[in-house]
Amino acid sequence: MTLKGKKCAMLVEEGFEDLELWYPVIRLREEGAEVVLVGTGSATTYRGKYGLSATADVTAGEVSASDFAAVLVPGGWAPDKLRRYPEVLDLVAAAYKEGKVIAAICHAPWVLISAKILPGHTVTCVSAIKDDVENAGAKYVDAEVVKSGNIITSRTPADLPAFCREIIAALREQ
Repeated sequence: MTLKGKKCAMLVEEGFEDLELWYPVIRLREEGAEVVLVGTGSATTYRGKYGLSATADVTAGEVSASDFAAVLVPGGWAPDKLRRYPEVLDLVAAAYKEGKVIAAICHAPWVLISAKILPGHTVTCVSAIKDDVENAGAKYVDAEVVKSGNIITSRTPADLPAFCREIIAALREQ
């Protein structure tokens, strides 16, 4: 229980990649962290790409970056929806500015692009959005996990073990 006392936000919206949401939530809870599911408010319960559901505890407008040690963004199609909500972008940008861990996997860097926090960072993502992260001012590398400042990124569900190890290590250092 090395993360006891750490509170993490996992963003959630319709179409999240099931494993990319639930695997980090379970791993962080196993380490003793409190994980809060933060939705957009478009629904209470959201359905993943493969049918798992996730019920939001709160909406992005009801919390602030200072409430959390980390903000995690799952992939799937949810990031394209998440980035349309100013409250989500404000939460991510404020957490970044406060030096909190920002973790994004697969298509999730879309949210980081819209929050305007990628310039100057080295990141990875699913190859389909490589051009998007580069056009946002980040350097793309093809690696299972990349830590650049307080931003941690991974490519796909196959990278989840490395992604979670890096998040847990960063939270231990806080």
